Amino acid sequence: MNKSLVAAVFGLVGLLAGVEPALAAGGGDLEHARINVRDTAAIQRGAKLFVNYCLPCHSANYMRYNRLSEDLGLDQNMVLQNFVFTDAQIGDRMTVSMRPKDAQAWLGKAPPDLSVTARSRGADWLYTYMKTFYRDGTGSWNNVVLPNASMPHVLWDLQGIQEPVYVAHGEEQVLDHLKLVEPGLQTPGEYETTVRDLVTFMVYLSEPSQVKRKNIGVWVLLFLVVFAMVAYLLKAEYWRDVH
Repeated sequence: MNKSLVAAVFGLVGLLAGVEPALAAGGGDLEHARINVRDTAAIQRGAKLFVNYCLPCHSANYMRYNRLSEDLGLDQNMVLQNFVFTDAQIGDRMTVSMRPKDAQAWLGKAPPDLSVTARSRGADWLYTYMKTFYRDGTGSWNNVVLPNASMPHVLWDLQGIQEPVYVAHGEEQVLDHLKLVEPGLQTPGEYETTVRDLVTFMVYLSEPSQVKRKNIGVWVLLFLVVFAMVAYLLKAEYWRDVH
């Protein structure tokens, strides 16, 4: 078989397989989240974190509790007992209990829906964002990835309190790193795992069918490779007499 054809086919497969990671990559200052969306246990732990720390203010209107039950292999009663803290039913969407009017009055504006945040921001961005909250000179929360973020550090009791350490850069003081000045309930390693679980759930939340889609995609690519080989052999057979 023509070597250039084989190289082109496998090059196409490699290109298609590498499209998503390339698009999802963050900037150079972002930490790599190293999530595995096939890790159902991590998604379950992340879901519990999400409903406890995120859902009180942020909605996830594109997800229903019964879909969560189906995808994570959990009994519907278990989902209702562990992930629902309102009068919502199993077929309801993951909506926030806070009314938009109250959110406007208390927070200045309604917090955004988080259904597809992982697709718009990327897993690395979310992972780094949740790790880089710190107390600034005014005693307020700030963030390295999103300076002057209006969101408080909802996981501060787990991570603890970080403060910025600055270094001189010419005539300016530049943030060098964050220093943990008040430990939280978790060690830094445990907190990294917690954030990774939360981000894993949010990546799943942004496209619940992605695991199934990727599995189907692998078989489609394999079929195309085999079909290309068969097509080439047929072409060689048909043109053998002509030549």
